[in-house]
Amino acid sequence: MEFAAILLAGLVVYAAVATIVAVFRDGRGHTPPVRSTRPWMAGNLPSEPYASLRSLR
Repeated sequence: MEFAAILLAGLVVYAAVATIVAVFRDGRGHTPPVRSTRPWMAGNLPSEPYASLRSLR
């Protein structure tokens, strides 16, 4: 019985450490890279939302 408790405690510690390591390796998550291409245009539609264009005026 004590062996099972020690094994379970070790598994919990291992899982906690593995979770922390995975979070630190991943960083901020899967963010897309910043592209240095020109903004897309679809006819006369802008590539930015109307609200952000309006806030600049």
